[in-house]
Amino acid sequence: MIRVTPHIVLHEADLEFRFVRAPGPGGQHVNTAATAVQLRFDVDRARGLPDEVRRRLRRAAGRRLSAGGVLVIEANRFRSQARNREDALARLVRLIQGAAERPAPRKATRPTRTSRRRRLEAKRRRSHIKRLRRPAAPGD
Repeated sequence: MIRVTPHIVLHEADLEFRFVRAPGPGGQHVNTAATAVQLRFDVDRARGLPDEVRRRLRRAAGRRLSAGGVLVIEANRFRSQARNREDALARLVRLIQGAAERPAPRKATRPTRTSRRRRLEAKRRRSHIKRLRRPAAPGD
């Protein structure tokens, strides 16, 4: 079990690791060793995730989330399989920790009178500059 926050724990059974060949330079070694890691985590079936965290995680995952609700994290920064595995797991934990934090509620604010005046004055100045660029009217 992997502790993400004091209240969220990931079960090892919910994680699936696949080892594939890493792209990029590396000579003969990269052509023979499967050092890149694909960590697959089924967000919908994961145990120990509260529903609100699950929703925020789906939103935060973006393109890494498949149509079936599986979060795929690819790690190939390191030359060793073990370090790539740790990297993928650490990235998943960081993603879940970010989703576990409740976003601060937005407080509606109103622009101050001075800021509204400044904005309208800037619009007037800009309008005047553009008016001066127009060709002169025939009667002028």
